[in-house]
Parts: sequence; C-alpha cells; structure tokens
Amino acid sequence: MQLVLSLFPGIDLLGRGFEAEGFCVVRGPDLIWGGDVRSFNVPPDHFDGVIAGSPCQDFSPARRTPPTEKGLEMLEEFKRVVNQAAPDWWLLENVKTVPDIAIEGYMVQRFDLNARECGGKQSRLRHFQYGSKQGFVIVPERQKPNGKAEKICMATEGTQTDRRTFADFCELQGLPRDFNLPGMSIQARYRAVGNGVPVFMAQTVARAIQGAALYHSDVRLCACGCGRILKGKQQAAKAACRKRLQRRRERDSAERPKPQEVTKQP
Repeated sequence: MQLVLSLFPGIDLLGRGFEAEGFCVVRGPDLIWGGDVRSFNVPPDHFDGVIAGSPCQDFSPARRTPPTEKGLEMLEEFKRVVNQAAPDWWLLENVKTVPDIAIEGYMVQRFDLNARECGGKQSRLRHFQYGSKQGFVIVPERQKPNGKAEKICMATEGTQTDRRTFADFCELQGLPRDFNLPGMSIQARYRAVGNGVPVFMAQTVARAIQGAALYHSDVRLCACGCGRILKGKQQAAKAACRKRLQRRRERDSAERPKPQEVTKQP
C-alpha cells in the first residue's frame, strides 16, 4: 500500500479517489479547516507520493478579476513540500493554463483528462502534471463518452436560483447522494464540492499511477497532451489530437512577433 500526502485538500475529492483505489491518504492543512500550508512541514522519505489540486482561480480563463498572485505562491508551496518529502512521484491537478512545474530530480508529464472519459456525465476538463523520479509515465484508461453531457458542476452553483439539488450535484462529482457537510451553509457546501476533482477522475489517475512502472519515459506519447501512447509512425493519437495540435500551431504562429519591415532610404 502506498502512503500519499494530499495538499490543498478542501474536502479532498482527489484523495477520496486515491483511497478508493487502495492508497493510504494523509491530508495536509487547508484554509477550509483553519490550516495554512505555508507553516506546514513534512519529514523526508515517508511518503510514496504527493497529490494536490492547488488554487486555480488566477490561472483560469474564466477569471474576471486581476490575479491575486496567490496561485503562483501556492505552486511554490507545493514544490517546497515536495522537495521536503522527497517522494517517488507527485501529481498536481489544475486548469490547462497553469504554468509548468519543474522540480529537480523528477521527469514531468503533462496531460488533460475529461470527466466524460472517466465515466462521468459532465464534460469537465482538468489538467494534470505528473512527476516521477524513476522516469515513469502514466497512461490513463479512457472510456468512450456516453449520452448527453450534463452541465458542469461549478463552485458558484449554490448561489443560483435554478441550481440542481445537492444530491444530484454530489452524484455528478462522484459522491454518494446522501453526502453532507454539517455546519456549512448551502452555498458553502456547493462551493466545497464544486471545487473538487470528480472522484471517478481521481480514481482513473490513481489506477494509472499504480501501473506507472509499465511505461518508461522512452514511450512515445501524443504531443497534444492527452497522455495516449503512439504506435508505429503515428504523430497524433486521434483525429481530435491532430486538430488540437493544428490549433496550437496556428495560435503560436499568430503570437510569434513578426519581423519588422526595413524601409529603404532614397
């Protein structure tokens, strides 16, 4: 059994998914319970892995206010704790526009995963970075999406008059329908559940980490960031991957500074 430290846990849907797959999870401090990761320290060589879903608001394309810089500060705290703990591997969950995480001694893999690829009903895209001392990579087992996609579970849904029932909201996030958070206001309950990674997504990633030793860094992975293995002469895993790479090339080309024209002197 692997011992895992969960940082920025909140109500820890990410950790719940790992527990469901047989990991033993120890939860670090969180503001929701009056804790502060900045005063948190860990002994080295006790944890096999460190998992976290750090604050993403500063990196979210949906943000409507100036960045607080807290997102970057918490990324630095994550790296500090990883360096202290010195685990075999680490996992960071965030939005796709989060900066790259570089920690000395770890090979890092980035990939995106959608909740519908993990058996969920909502089309919720999350981004993961996985670091491995041994140079392992992980290959999530993806499912074919089924049926019509449900509206994404947002942390702000508790403020809406047409919100879904809390039982429906919890079920979409992979929690039991009778899940409850006594002592919290209804808005705080929706916020706590909506801020989490759907449990079944966490389980998919946890299973991939359990099988990480099967794949080393010399495995060719799709360049679009989906985490799929390439075969033969493949350049992209699927048609959607090719389109994603094409859009990325077009965006990079549009953002690249154009050479200034030189005006000939008469």
